Amino acid sequence: MTQHDDRYAAPAAAASPAQATGAAPMLNRAAWIRILPFAAYMLFLVVADVLERLGMAPGPLRWLYPVKIGVVVLLLALFWRQYHELKPLRLRLPAALTAVVTGIVVLVLWVSLNAGWMTIGAAPGFDPRDAGRIDWVLVAIRIAGAALVVPVMEELFWRSFLMRWIVHPDFEAVETSQLGLKSFVITVLLFGFEHNLWLAGIVAGAAYSLLYMRHRNLWSPILAHAVTNGLLGGWVLITGNWSYW
Repeated sequence: MTQHDDRYAAPAAAASPAQATGAAPMLNRAAWIRILPFAAYMLFLVVADVLERLGMAPGPLRWLYPVKIGVVVLLLALFWRQYHELKPLRLRLPAALTAVVTGIVVLVLWVSLNAGWMTIGAAPGFDPRDAGRIDWVLVAIRIAGAALVVPVMEELFWRSFLMRWIVHPDFEAVETSQLGLKSFVITVLLFGFEHNLWLAGIVAGAAYSLLYMRHRNLWSPILAHAVTNGLLGGWVLITGNWSYW
């Protein structure tokens, strides 16, 4: 597997976190533009849960997902030029192949690590059926959102922001070569327990983090994450296990 240079590292003239003088803010603008899309996504999950508890019918609730994805896309588009770690959109072939294989392996583990002790609570899932018939518009939006939008949003937050922020609040000055065990473990555990399938989430978080640290390119975990989510959508449609959505 071939490494390549970190293309979003701080300029050589800039001081490293260890050399920096003065106190940096805990959350600067660069942090917030990576937090906000993720926070918006999580907020919609809370809203959906509250509306369901208040008795809203499943039909209208299903359309909350397109709204949620639309808001996340809008935020990502608004800040896109400031996501320096996504430029250029390029990944060497060996790294891309490794990411694809990793995404497939994570999918297999994701649908296998489902014993009772490996889960927290019960996931409501996303059922695109209306009167027993699948709404293919909703399916298309769900798969596109899960495979194209969520990986970018989550990897910007978990890997690009949080992993580096744990090292130093001025996270944009932190190169991937400076990421260590502390940032790896904390991020992986938080990513895992964000999910109902906590053990599968930890495995996925570890796999994506290792790709990021190895390839020093955020597009590597984004690609693996996209492969996992896209194939999971196909698996859910084939098996009817809507709780995995």
